[in-house]
Amino acid sequence: LKTGFLKWKPDYDSAATEYGKAAVAFKNAKQFDQAREACLREAEAHENNKAYPFIDSYEQAGMMLKEMQRLPEAVQLIEKASMMYLENGTPDTAAIALERAGKLIENVSPEKAVQLYQQAASVFENEERLRQALEMLGKASRLLVRGRRLDEAALSLQKEKSIYKEIENYPTCYKKTIAQVLVHLHRNDYVAAERCVRESYSIPGFNGSEDCAALEQLLEGYDQQDQDQVSEVCNLPLFKYMDNDYAKLGLTLVVPGGGIKKKSPNAAQDKARGPAAVGSHADEEEDEYSGGLC
Repeated sequence: LKTGFLKWKPDYDSAATEYGKAAVAFKNAKQFDQAREACLREAEAHENNKAYPFIDSYEQAGMMLKEMQRLPEAVQLIEKASMMYLENGTPDTAAIALERAGKLIENVSPEKAVQLYQQAASVFENEERLRQALEMLGKASRLLVRGRRLDEAALSLQKEKSIYKEIENYPTCYKKTIAQVLVHLHRNDYVAAERCVRESYSIPGFNGSEDCAALEQLLEGYDQQDQDQVSEVCNLPLFKYMDNDYAKLGLTLVVPGGGIKKKSPNAAQDKARGPAAVGSHADEEEDEYSGGLC
């Protein structure tokens, strides 16, 4: 980088190469702070040389911060790199970097991870890579459910469902409808859950499917405050073998108002009197018409 009488301009290209070698050596020696510094110097040298690899160096510096457990700073650098990838016309690499940042921060700051996954999904969607976009949206939806941010989860699931419908993956649309209904019921919004099922009748094959029948049973039990019926439906394999976060929603779904199935007054009295009383009550009913109607 030094200049002199015979060297008027710094040799940024050679400097970047040397900083890169230094970064690798520091990393191998587990001296991550020095490795991060070397990566940043490498990025600076590449940038001064108008060379594309400077973006990779920022991402590498972020990974050094990850090794030092300085995750928020690591994510900040990787996010900066992803924006640069976008500006340099490599959106796929930008989306992958955003996904990597989301994975890093997921256990520390789920809110930030959701934001990063949603950004990655938008980039993939703009590039018409819908399957990758759906993968990112799925991660965001599950994190939202896990964090009990159910209003946002409902919107995220609707977005997923719309794209699955667009690519004609109808069976997955049915599964997303189940997840939507569970989220709406946990929000105590029966109307939204019912509307969700009603709108899904337009999806080819949904009406008459196993998923549709189960959801109609679930809504009927919820509407009639029948906890037994709701629990029975939520324990079906259809619900239990969903993604873990949605399966938990089913297993913890409680009907408002106590959720106890209403029994007839006679049944309640019989239970209080015991088995003998039940038998005698049944005999009375039988003997009432023992001589015939006349």
